[in-house]
Amino acid sequence: MLKFPVALIFTVSIFGAAAWEPIPTFAQSPPQLAAHQDLKASSEFESISDKAARSRAMFSEIGKLLTHPRCMNCHPAGDQPLQGAEHRIHYPTARRTGFGDTCAACHTGRNVTMHVPAPFQSIPGHPRWALAPLSMAWEGKSLSDICRQIKDKDRNGGRDLVLLQEHIAMDDLVAWGWNPGLGRDPAPGTQEAAGKLVQAWIDNGAECP
Repeated sequence: MLKFPVALIFTVSIFGAAAWEPIPTFAQSPPQLAAHQDLKASSEFESISDKAARSRAMFSEIGKLLTHPRCMNCHPAGDQPLQGAEHRIHYPTARRTGFGDTCAACHTGRNVTMHVPAPFQSIPGHPRWALAPLSMAWEGKSLSDICRQIKDKDRNGGRDLVLLQEHIAMDDLVAWGWNPGLGRDPAPGTQEAAGKLVQAWIDNGAECP
């Protein structure tokens, strides 16, 4: 049977005031973080002679990033963000409708390390912290579906391939995935490596698996 001890967490109210709030937490050990993954360099795909096949193989490698919790948790199919390596529903409850206000109640402009007993080691933050729009939802989709989706300007925020590469290679909110705060497994590789791999995928035809 699950037990619900109380942990204190430090939050920032929607009015900007600091507050201590008791929250229920499951009496279980936190999940172990996976070893940090690398992303293969584009040069590692040069042995694939067929250009289209090489491009597809590159996107499969990019898929390690796109399906990682640091990305997938902010691209859910539903109206609630996800948390953790297991993609559990966000707690406390937060919903897409009015999400900006709810988000800012706890997620400030930077990561905040916890120095009190809590079921997590830090609260993530960024000035533009928010869910991706539903048109960019990846949860539950195959890598092939995600590939076609991110190439579709009607579903990717109006980005052509040049802007898509810039988004992954340079966007500072995307960069959070590699600096997610204490207690979280960072996204595979580095933002620089991801940007180069995406560019190589585009240069080889931007083919989908």
